[in-house]
Amino acid sequence: MEKIEIIKPDDWHAHFRDNDILKAVVPETTRHFARAIVMPNLNPPILNRKDAILYKKKVEQAIPIDNNFKPFMTIYLTENTNKNELKKSFKNGEVFAVKLYPAGATTNSDSGVKNIEKVMPILETMAEIGMPLLIHGEVTDPKFDIYDREKVFIDQKLDYICKQLPELKITLEHITTKEATKYIIEGNKNLAASITTHHLALNRNAMFLGGINPHNYCLPVLKREEHRQALLQVATSGAPKFFLGTDTAPHFTKDKVSSCGCAGVFNATYTIPILTQIFDDRSALDNLENFVSKNGANHYEVDLNKTKIYLKKFSTPISFRENLIIGSDTITIFNPSFSVYWEVQNK
Repeated sequence: MEKIEIIKPDDWHAHFRDNDILKAVVPETTRHFARAIVMPNLNPPILNRKDAILYKKKVEQAIPIDNNFKPFMTIYLTENTNKNELKKSFKNGEVFAVKLYPAGATTNSDSGVKNIEKVMPILETMAEIGMPLLIHGEVTDPKFDIYDREKVFIDQKLDYICKQLPELKITLEHITTKEATKYIIEGNKNLAASITTHHLALNRNAMFLGGINPHNYCLPVLKREEHRQALLQVATSGAPKFFLGTDTAPHFTKDKVSSCGCAGVFNATYTIPILTQIFDDRSALDNLENFVSKNGANHYEVDLNKTKIYLKKFSTPISFRENLIIGSDTITIFNPSFSVYWEVQNK
């Protein structure tokens, strides 16, 4: 047996949804994470300060008693976002960041940005006040292959924003390609990236092995093995510009296994054991804490967490729960289909 101790991790990209789903999934994140950036793409989306405050109250009501978990709230960027309200909400600590979704890029993103030029004045204000911009980095023009959308976005949109506003703090979220890792490494000091658990664990074959596997379908979609290896390289190296954002994204199982085939992987429950196994397999456990606990906090200029978590390695694989039960429905819990020997333990 082996034991390790790390600073309690943060999840810099989480979807909690709303209502009964929210009540069920928030405790799955708070169990192993101290903080999370909460995504605003509800239906309807979180568009302003008032929406963010009301949604935060819902999240806080779902946090288990005696848990000090802190949600960081976001606003969904549109071409009509109010700059003055944004400044006030950021100054008061009510909104932590702004999320840019290209219109139609993912779940509930139809109200997203269609023209980058129209939001540049808002981004300029954000750069002035130090407010982070979180980006779903994919173009949505159907003429581009779905596997190329991230690279095209970097070339056509992100590079323009970075050159126009180098002082703007940007996170390119849930990156999936070797081109993205290269761009982040070579980019300015205010540019960083989050990486998900499932993009580190799987390549695109996982969506099709044994037939179509809708529970591994996400956006951005899984890519070729060469891209996964590039993500693994930067994540496990300890490189400071890369950190964990799980993009844990719950959908009812019936909606994943349907004509909808909703995009999203619900991975909050076992993310830390899975990542510990991945880092262990690459002899990189010394860099696990950087990726899950330090790099993101440093990028967002917040203090590191004071508490610790403890992980223990067993001689036999741990067991995974299959589902999270919500009334008569279920949410399928992500299982990477490889053996995981690590488990979070009390000290």
